[in-house]
Amino acid sequence: MKKLFTICAAVLCLTAALTPAAMAAEAPEVQVCYPTSVTRSEDGSEIRKVYDLSPEDDPAGISRSDFEQDGYHYTLTDLLKQELPEHEERQHTETVSLQSDKKDMESVLALLPQEKEFITDDGLIGTLELQLDTVQVEVAGYGSSTKKVSATRSYPNLVNQDTANIPKTITDNGRTLTLETLQWQTDNTASLDGYALGDRFTAVATYTGSATSSYVTGYTVTADYTGTVSHIALDRVRYVAIFEGTPIQPLTGTEDSSSGQFNWGALLLPFGIVAAVGAGIGAAVFFRRRSEVVEVESDEKSQ
Repeated sequence: MKKLFTICAAVLCLTAALTPAAMAAEAPEVQVCYPTSVTRSEDGSEIRKVYDLSPEDDPAGISRSDFEQDGYHYTLTDLLKQELPEHEERQHTETVSLQSDKKDMESVLALLPQEKEFITDDGLIGTLELQLDTVQVEVAGYGSSTKKVSATRSYPNLVNQDTANIPKTITDNGRTLTLETLQWQTDNTASLDGYALGDRFTAVATYTGSATSSYVTGYTVTADYTGTVSHIALDRVRYVAIFEGTPIQPLTGTEDSSSGQFNWGALLLPFGIVAAVGAGIGAAVFFRRRSEVVEVESDEKSQ
Protein backbone atom coordinates (compact mmCIF):
# COMPACT_ATOMS: atom_id res chain seq x y z
CA MET A 1 0.00 0.00 0.00
CA LYS A 2 2.78 2.40 0.92
CA LYS A 3 4.56 1.67 -2.35
CA LEU A 4 1.34 2.33 -4.30
CA PHE A 5 0.93 5.75 -2.68
CA THR A 6 4.56 6.55 -3.42
CA ILE A 7 4.20 5.63 -7.13
CA CYS A 8 0.97 7.65 -7.54
CA ALA A 9 2.57 10.69 -5.91
CA ALA A 10 5.60 10.45 -8.24
CA VAL A 11 3.37 10.19 -11.35
CA LEU A 12 1.32 13.24 -10.29
CA CYS A 13 4.45 15.29 -9.65
CA LEU A 14 5.98 14.32 -13.01
CA THR A 15 2.73 15.16 -14.86
CA ALA A 16 2.47 18.52 -13.15
CA ALA A 17 6.06 19.32 -14.09
CA LEU A 18 5.78 18.29 -17.76
CA THR A 19 2.36 19.78 -18.59
CA PRO A 20 3.41 23.48 -18.59
CA ALA A 21 6.49 22.67 -20.69
CA ALA A 22 4.41 20.76 -23.25
CA MET A 23 1.86 23.56 -23.48
CA ALA A 24 4.62 26.10 -23.94
CA ALA A 25 6.19 24.04 -26.74
CA GLU A 26 2.88 23.68 -28.63
CA ALA A 27 1.81 27.31 -28.33
CA PRO A 28 3.22 29.39 -31.25
CA GLU A 29 5.11 32.54 -30.43
CA VAL A 30 3.02 35.61 -31.21
CA GLN A 31 4.79 38.79 -32.26
CA VAL A 32 3.77 41.71 -30.08
CA CYS A 33 2.02 44.51 -31.99
CA TYR A 34 2.52 48.13 -31.00
CA PRO A 35 -0.04 50.87 -31.63
CA THR A 36 0.69 53.59 -34.17
CA SER A 37 -1.48 56.08 -32.27
CA VAL A 38 -3.40 56.28 -29.00
CA THR A 39 -6.26 58.73 -28.37
CA ARG A 40 -8.17 59.39 -25.13
CA SER A 41 -11.55 61.06 -24.81
CA GLU A 42 -11.78 64.32 -22.89
CA ASP A 43 -13.68 62.76 -19.99
CA GLY A 44 -11.31 59.77 -19.87
CA SER A 45 -14.12 57.27 -20.42
CA GLU A 46 -12.60 55.82 -23.63
CA ILE A 47 -9.17 55.09 -25.07
CA ARG A 48 -8.62 54.05 -28.68
CA LYS A 49 -5.43 52.29 -29.75
CA VAL A 50 -4.79 52.17 -33.51
CA TYR A 51 -2.67 49.40 -35.05
CA ASP A 52 -1.63 49.55 -38.73
CA LEU A 53 -0.53 46.04 -39.68
CA SER A 54 0.61 44.44 -42.90
CA PRO A 55 -1.38 41.47 -44.25
CA GLU A 56 1.36 39.16 -42.91
CA ASP A 57 1.12 40.43 -39.31
CA ASP A 58 -0.89 38.40 -36.80
CA PRO A 59 -3.50 40.54 -34.98
CA ALA A 60 -3.23 38.13 -32.06
CA GLY A 61 -0.28 40.24 -30.96
CA ILE A 62 -2.62 43.14 -30.12
CA SER A 63 -2.93 43.51 -26.35
CA ARG A 64 -6.43 42.90 -25.02
CA SER A 65 -5.63 43.00 -21.30
CA ASP A 66 -7.18 45.42 -18.84
CA PHE A 67 -5.01 48.27 -17.58
CA GLU A 68 -5.19 51.28 -15.29
CA GLN A 69 -4.29 54.82 -16.24
CA ASP A 70 -4.90 58.24 -14.68
CA GLY A 71 -7.40 56.94 -12.14
CA TYR A 72 -9.40 54.80 -14.58
CA HIS A 73 -9.65 51.07 -15.10
CA TYR A 74 -9.90 50.25 -18.81
CA THR A 75 -11.43 47.12 -20.35
CA LEU A 76 -11.45 46.13 -24.03
CA THR A 77 -14.98 46.40 -25.44
CA ASP A 78 -14.41 46.18 -29.21
CA LEU A 79 -11.72 45.46 -31.80
CA LEU A 80 -12.51 46.96 -35.22
CA LYS A 81 -10.87 45.94 -38.49
CA GLN A 82 -10.43 48.36 -41.41
CA GLU A 83 -8.67 47.71 -44.72
CA LEU A 84 -6.55 50.69 -45.73
CA PRO A 85 -6.08 51.29 -49.49
CA GLU A 86 -2.73 52.64 -50.66
CA HIS A 87 -3.05 55.08 -53.57
CA GLU A 88 -0.24 55.30 -56.15
CA GLU A 89 -0.26 57.84 -58.97
CA ARG A 90 2.27 58.98 -61.58
CA GLN A 91 2.65 60.45 -65.05
CA HIS A 92 3.00 57.89 -67.82
CA THR A 93 3.74 58.00 -71.57
CA GLU A 94 2.72 55.11 -73.81
CA THR A 95 3.98 54.82 -77.41
CA VAL A 96 1.64 53.11 -79.88
CA SER A 97 2.55 51.71 -83.28
CA LEU A 98 0.13 50.74 -86.06
CA GLN A 99 0.03 50.16 -89.82
CA SER A 100 -1.55 52.42 -92.43
CA ASP A 101 -2.08 52.05 -96.17
CA LYS A 102 -1.85 55.81 -96.65
CA LYS A 103 0.52 58.46 -95.42
CA ASP A 104 -1.63 61.59 -95.54
CA MET A 105 -2.34 63.06 -92.09
CA GLU A 106 -6.11 62.85 -92.45
CA SER A 107 -5.99 59.11 -92.99
CA VAL A 108 -3.44 58.67 -90.21
CA LEU A 109 -5.40 60.65 -87.59
CA ALA A 110 -8.49 58.61 -88.41
CA LEU A 111 -6.60 55.62 -86.96
CA LEU A 112 -5.57 57.43 -83.75
CA PRO A 113 -8.25 58.14 -81.12
CA GLN A 114 -7.88 61.35 -79.12
CA GLU A 115 -7.98 59.44 -75.81
CA LYS A 116 -7.09 55.89 -74.96
CA GLU A 117 -7.15 53.79 -71.80
CA PHE A 118 -3.96 51.97 -70.85
CA ILE A 119 -2.85 49.53 -68.15
CA THR A 120 0.84 49.55 -67.28
CA ASP A 121 2.92 46.44 -66.67
CA ASP A 122 2.74 46.98 -62.89
CA GLY A 123 -1.06 47.33 -62.88
CA LEU A 124 -1.61 51.10 -62.97
CA ILE A 125 -4.54 52.25 -65.08
CA GLY A 126 -5.47 55.59 -66.62
CA THR A 127 -6.82 57.48 -69.65
CA LEU A 128 -4.07 59.06 -71.76
CA GLU A 129 -4.32 61.78 -74.43
CA LEU A 130 -2.78 61.76 -77.91
CA GLN A 131 0.21 64.08 -78.38
CA LEU A 132 -0.16 65.38 -81.95
CA ASP A 133 3.42 66.62 -82.17
CA THR A 134 4.71 63.06 -81.70
CA VAL A 135 2.84 61.52 -84.67
CA GLN A 136 5.31 60.10 -87.20
CA VAL A 137 4.74 58.23 -90.48
CA GLU A 138 7.49 56.05 -91.96
CA VAL A 139 7.61 53.63 -94.86
CA ALA A 140 7.00 50.13 -93.61
CA GLY A 141 8.44 48.34 -96.64
CA TYR A 142 8.77 48.11 -100.41
CA GLY A 143 7.61 45.68 -103.04
CA SER A 144 8.73 45.19 -106.65
CA SER A 145 7.00 44.38 -109.95
CA THR A 146 8.31 43.50 -113.42
CA LYS A 147 6.60 44.28 -116.71
CA LYS A 148 7.42 43.99 -120.41
CA VAL A 149 8.33 47.22 -122.21
CA SER A 150 8.88 47.87 -125.93
CA ALA A 151 10.17 50.62 -128.21
CA THR A 152 10.09 51.15 -131.99
CA ARG A 153 12.89 52.59 -134.06
CA SER A 154 12.86 53.52 -137.80
CA TYR A 155 15.96 53.47 -139.95
CA PRO A 156 15.16 55.18 -143.34
CA ASN A 157 17.06 55.64 -146.64
CA LEU A 158 18.84 52.34 -146.54
CA VAL A 159 20.25 51.14 -149.89
CA ASN A 160 19.36 47.54 -149.15
CA GLN A 161 17.57 45.32 -146.66
CA ASP A 162 20.66 44.16 -144.88
CA THR A 163 20.02 43.53 -141.16
CA ALA A 164 23.66 44.09 -140.44
CA ASN A 165 22.94 47.79 -140.57
CA ILE A 166 20.27 47.52 -137.88
CA PRO A 167 21.35 47.85 -134.17
CA LYS A 168 20.58 44.75 -132.20
CA THR A 169 20.08 46.61 -128.86
CA ILE A 170 19.09 50.11 -127.89
CA THR A 171 18.86 52.09 -124.64
CA ASP A 172 15.43 53.52 -123.81
CA ASN A 173 14.78 55.45 -120.56
CA GLY A 174 17.83 53.86 -119.06
CA ARG A 175 16.75 50.35 -119.98
CA THR A 176 18.51 48.11 -122.49
CA LEU A 177 16.10 46.68 -125.07
CA THR A 178 16.81 43.90 -127.55
CA LEU A 179 15.69 43.70 -131.18
CA GLU A 180 12.69 41.46 -131.51
CA THR A 181 11.05 42.13 -134.91
CA LEU A 182 12.06 43.98 -138.05
CA GLN A 183 9.89 45.25 -140.93
CA TRP A 184 11.04 46.79 -144.23
CA GLN A 185 9.40 49.56 -146.16
CA THR A 186 10.32 50.71 -149.71
CA ASP A 187 10.94 54.42 -149.94
CA ASN A 188 11.76 54.76 -153.69
CA THR A 189 11.54 52.61 -156.82
CA ALA A 190 13.55 52.67 -160.02
CA SER A 191 12.80 51.16 -163.51
CA LEU A 192 15.21 48.54 -164.68
CA ASP A 193 14.45 46.77 -167.97
CA GLY A 194 10.84 47.63 -167.54
CA TYR A 195 10.71 46.39 -163.91
CA ALA A 196 10.12 48.61 -160.92
CA LEU A 197 12.76 47.95 -158.30
CA GLY A 198 13.18 49.57 -154.94
CA ASP A 199 16.41 51.38 -154.38
CA ARG A 200 15.71 53.01 -151.00
CA PHE A 201 14.37 51.27 -147.88
CA THR A 202 13.23 52.03 -144.34
CA ALA A 203 13.67 49.48 -141.55
CA VAL A 204 11.08 49.54 -138.73
CA ALA A 205 12.57 47.69 -135.74
CA THR A 206 10.76 46.72 -132.54
CA TYR A 207 12.82 46.33 -129.42
CA THR A 208 11.58 44.69 -126.20
CA GLY A 209 12.79 44.26 -122.65
CA SER A 210 11.64 44.21 -119.01
CA ALA A 211 11.26 46.97 -116.46
CA THR A 212 11.32 46.42 -112.71
CA SER A 213 9.74 49.03 -110.47
CA SER A 214 9.38 49.29 -106.68
CA TYR A 215 6.40 50.49 -104.70
CA VAL A 216 5.54 51.18 -101.05
CA THR A 217 3.74 48.31 -99.38
CA GLY A 218 2.51 50.39 -96.40
CA TYR A 219 3.37 52.84 -93.66
CA THR A 220 4.14 52.57 -89.94
CA VAL A 221 2.52 55.19 -87.73
CA THR A 222 3.87 55.90 -84.23
CA ALA A 223 2.48 58.31 -81.64
CA ASP A 224 2.73 59.02 -77.91
CA TYR A 225 -0.13 59.09 -75.41
CA THR A 226 0.51 60.90 -72.12
CA GLY A 227 -1.50 61.19 -68.92
CA THR A 228 -1.88 60.09 -65.30
CA VAL A 229 -2.12 56.45 -64.25
CA SER A 230 -2.93 55.21 -60.77
CA HIS A 231 -4.06 52.23 -58.75
CA ILE A 232 -5.26 51.31 -55.27
CA ALA A 233 -3.47 48.46 -53.46
CA LEU A 234 -4.78 46.91 -50.24
CA ASP A 235 -1.56 46.31 -48.34
CA ARG A 236 -2.43 47.67 -44.89
CA VAL A 237 -4.99 46.52 -42.32
CA ARG A 238 -5.97 48.84 -39.50
CA TYR A 239 -7.22 47.54 -36.16
CA VAL A 240 -8.80 49.88 -33.63
CA ALA A 241 -8.91 48.58 -30.06
CA ILE A 242 -11.57 50.41 -28.02
CA PHE A 243 -11.20 50.39 -24.24
CA GLU A 244 -13.91 51.74 -21.95
CA GLY A 245 -12.79 53.20 -18.65
CA THR A 246 -14.44 53.29 -15.23
CA PRO A 247 -13.20 55.49 -12.39
CA ILE A 248 -11.26 53.67 -9.70
CA GLN A 249 -13.17 54.21 -6.41
CA PRO A 250 -10.94 55.32 -3.47
CA LEU A 251 -10.96 53.27 -0.21
CA THR A 252 -13.64 54.43 2.29
CA GLY A 253 -12.71 55.49 5.87
CA THR A 254 -9.48 56.79 7.32
CA GLU A 255 -6.23 54.97 7.66
CA ASP A 256 -6.67 54.69 11.45
CA SER A 257 -10.13 53.14 11.23
CA SER A 258 -9.01 50.65 8.57
CA SER A 259 -6.02 49.64 10.65
CA GLY A 260 -8.29 49.17 13.68
CA GLN A 261 -10.52 46.67 11.93
CA PHE A 262 -10.06 43.06 13.02
CA ASN A 263 -8.32 40.93 10.41
CA TRP A 264 -10.27 37.68 10.52
CA GLY A 265 -8.33 36.23 7.59
CA ALA A 266 -5.00 36.53 9.40
CA LEU A 267 -6.50 34.86 12.46
CA LEU A 268 -8.19 31.97 10.67
CA LEU A 269 -5.27 31.13 8.40
CA PRO A 270 -3.20 29.29 11.08
CA PHE A 271 -6.30 27.32 12.15
CA GLY A 272 -6.89 26.29 8.56
CA ILE A 273 -3.33 25.07 8.22
CA VAL A 274 -3.58 23.11 11.49
CA ALA A 275 -6.87 21.54 10.38
CA ALA A 276 -5.40 20.47 7.07
CA VAL A 277 -2.37 18.92 8.74
CA GLY A 278 -4.60 17.13 11.26
CA ALA A 279 -6.75 15.74 8.47
CA GLY A 280 -3.69 14.40 6.75
CA ILE A 281 -2.34 12.77 9.90
CA GLY A 282 -5.74 11.24 10.65
CA ALA A 283 -5.98 9.75 7.21
CA ALA A 284 -2.51 8.26 7.54
CA VAL A 285 -3.35 6.71 10.95
CA PHE A 286 -6.60 5.31 9.56
CA PHE A 287 -4.92 3.61 6.67
CA ARG A 288 -2.18 2.28 8.94
CA ARG A 289 -4.71 0.82 11.41
CA ARG A 290 -6.63 -0.68 8.56
CA SER A 291 -3.48 -2.33 7.24
CA GLU A 292 -2.68 -3.82 10.65
CA VAL A 293 -6.20 -5.26 11.03
CA VAL A 294 -5.99 -6.84 7.63
CA GLU A 295 -2.66 -8.43 8.50
CA VAL A 296 -4.02 -9.83 11.80
CA GLU A 297 -7.04 -11.35 10.14
CA SER A 298 -4.79 -12.83 7.53
CA ASP A 299 -2.60 -14.45 10.21
CA GLU A 300 -5.62 -15.90 12.09
CA LYS A 301 -6.95 -17.45 8.93
CA SER A 302 -3.61 -18.97 8.13
CA GLN A 303 -3.42 -20.58 11.64
